[in-house]
Amino acid sequence: MIPSQDITGLILAGGRGARMGGADKGLQNFNGLPLALHTLMRLQPQVGEVLVNANRNLAAYESFGAAVWPDALPDFAGPLAGFMTGLEHCDTPWLVTVPCDTPLFPLDLVPRLAQAASDQDAEIAMARAPESDGALRPQPVFCLLRRELMESLHRFTLGGGRKIDAWTAQHRTALVDFNAPGDDPRAFFNANTLDELRQLEQGGPR
Repeated sequence: MIPSQDITGLILAGGRGARMGGADKGLQNFNGLPLALHTLMRLQPQVGEVLVNANRNLAAYESFGAAVWPDALPDFAGPLAGFMTGLEHCDTPWLVTVPCDTPLFPLDLVPRLAQAASDQDAEIAMARAPESDGALRPQPVFCLLRRELMESLHRFTLGGGRKIDAWTAQHRTALVDFNAPGDDPRAFFNANTLDELRQLEQGGPR
């Protein structure tokens, strides 16, 4: 089993927030606190250290008490730019990524990913969870990565690659199902719009 101290957590908060009208998604309130702060509080007990990847309002994110790093790639290049930033600033053998807009992700997310990575000698462990139609699908922004993958990711992004699954397909990847009895079916629901955020606050969707 990979010790939690060997894992750095990375909160992905570097997007444009286009579907939120350009608002900085991680700073939108959810039950009275910014989304990214909810994410930090949920992730912190599961890892050794937490970093934040953000491209705007850096001081606001720094006020949460974590180190904040902007994208290593220009022009809001997507989650893989955040992955790259995290790997560049990760001092542990492993990095785990979580988005800032999924405040109910599992409290045992990291140990379950770490167990699968260890058991399967994987380079990457990725969550898989039921979506609204009940089908289990990969959740590629919930990813545990070996730090040594930085060079591979650098080559992929340098060649113009931006899709997470196209990159992870190049490596030994363990898929970890989060549909056991007791798993919250809303755990991986991400709020892309302010309406979805309010809906999640009110207990939906179910």
